[in-house]
Amino acid sequence: MAISLSVVVLLAVILVVLIRGNHIKTGPALVAALFGFFLASSSIAPDVNRFLNSLADTIAGIKL
Repeated sequence: MAISLSVVVLLAVILVVLIRGNHIKTGPALVAALFGFFLASSSIAPDVNRFLNSLADTIAGIKL
């Protein structure tokens, strides 16, 4: 849960920066947010969640 919450906050910050910097307009940002909202309630959501958790574990396991 902590990973998903921090990802949501990070993506929200990135979205705000992109909108304020005029790199993305409000309309496309709204469409992207709605897409994410509806994707989260679809039947593919557990697969996406599993993939993102696996990706986070892989990144956390990288030794520099």
